[in-house]
Amino acid sequence: MGLIEKENLPSDEMENDRYEENEQENENQLHEHFRFVVDKGQSSTRIDKYLVNFMPHVSRNRIQEAADAYCILVDNKPVKPSYRVKPDDVISVMLSYPPSDFEIIPEDIPINIFYEDDDIILINKEPGMVVHPGIGNFYGTLLNALAWHLRDNPNFDVPNPRLGIVHRIDKDTSGLLVVAKNEDAKTSLGKQFYEKTVQRTYNALVWGNVEKDEGTIVGDIARDPHDRMIFTVFREGENPNAKHAVTHYRVLERFGYVTLVEYRLETGRTHQIRVHAKHIGHILFNDERYGGHEILRGNTFTKYKKFIYNCFDVCPRQALHAKTLGFNHPRTGEFMFFDSELPEDMQVLVARWRKYADSSDNFKFPYHVTL
Repeated sequence: MGLIEKENLPSDEMENDRYEENEQENENQLHEHFRFVVDKGQSSTRIDKYLVNFMPHVSRNRIQEAADAYCILVDNKPVKPSYRVKPDDVISVMLSYPPSDFEIIPEDIPINIFYEDDDIILINKEPGMVVHPGIGNFYGTLLNALAWHLRDNPNFDVPNPRLGIVHRIDKDTSGLLVVAKNEDAKTSLGKQFYEKTVQRTYNALVWGNVEKDEGTIVGDIARDPHDRMIFTVFREGENPNAKHAVTHYRVLERFGYVTLVEYRLETGRTHQIRVHAKHIGHILFNDERYGGHEILRGNTFTKYKKFIYNCFDVCPRQALHAKTLGFNHPRTGEFMFFDSELPEDMQVLVARWRKYADSSDNFKFPYHVTL
């Protein structure tokens, strides 16, 4: 019998009757991923028949659809349904989730459409908007808004709330998010996310002066065993549930006590940027869940504290924006790259820090808080 590994995890952001979107970040929750290693004694068999035997819970039609979409791979190469399996073949299968049991209610909610054609729609999401309905958030989500916007589109199946979503960003993270308007587009985009060919960068304001101009953070990520609402970094092999994660960063501007940083994702894990930033000692500014809503750098003067609390009021959420997004168009294959401006709250926040940093007197008595 072949070895099977189910690579996706069920969506579990709904701890304590609360729901928060995945950052970037966990595209695997929008598709099911399976991996098989064929037994050494396996006889020559068509791969579609082989998979039907090993995946009794999956219909033959779904397997056929995956093959037609080049989502059945042997040794990382797409194969046709007629391919005959051989011993030690490594088979990977990506399946779209079937429709959910509840229906999306279309709501006339304003959304910032960055780009749209017959196959895709690019949203510049406002902070505070949940992407997908869940416990505590059945209404007012991005998909409720999209269901209204696409209510007359015959290719967008409104009762199927998963249709179209190929990646997500946190509720309180702003920025670019691409949505598929038909199944072919969703399959193509989903495959690009799965194969890590999508280009994504984020801008964030973090606590502290990031010493290196650029670098790479590597650290396996899993839920914190002491607080199920946050994630943390584990050493390789330390936690069997931890997922390999890689984040590249580049310093954009320094303001003494905080730094404006660009992050480029190589993998897409839940809260990846927020967790990796904390791991290297630079928590995102005003990231309440990870402790960034406290004064972590600066001085003890009352004037400085007032300045920080005013900054918290200006940007009352983690200072993180999904700035760029690049991918191959699902129909034409043309590479498309989109770049968005920082939202107003982060623009004002950065401007205030820039002005503060320009006043050299503000850095006469530095004060450091150990993280």
